[in-house]
Amino acid sequence: QVQLVESGGGLVQAGGSLRLSCAASGRTTSSVGMGWFRQAPGKEREYVAAITWSGGSTYYSDSVKGRFTISRDNAKNTVYLQMSSLKPEDTAAYYCALTYTYYTNSYYYSRTDSYDYWGQGTQVTVSS
Repeated sequence: QVQLVESGGGLVQAGGSLRLSCAASGRTTSSVGMGWFRQAPGKEREYVAAITWSGGSTYYSDSVKGRFTISRDNAKNTVYLQMSSLKPEDTAAYYCALTYTYYTNSYYYSRTDSYDYWGQGTQVTVSS
């Protein structure tokens, strides 16, 4: 079993920054990567970014590229999402997810069904 705990969400003004954390525990040694997704009320869960534990390859959705940075601390089994230049449309619950599968095609890291475990989410609200 794996537990993923997100933290760092909150209320921020447009143009501001937040850093989200996702701490993983349990059976994580064979996991390949982590992803961040978000879901606004009434909308489908949306891919944000992903990173592999080994090598630290990173991938981003077009909507956050250049504003968000995903990183990891392997020693702490923690993944971060540094969010800058936040916009009201970034308002959502943010979820981290873990996958045991290495995908040669980075497209698969953007799919929710590519992940094996999910956290409970942390709310990010960006005011205009």
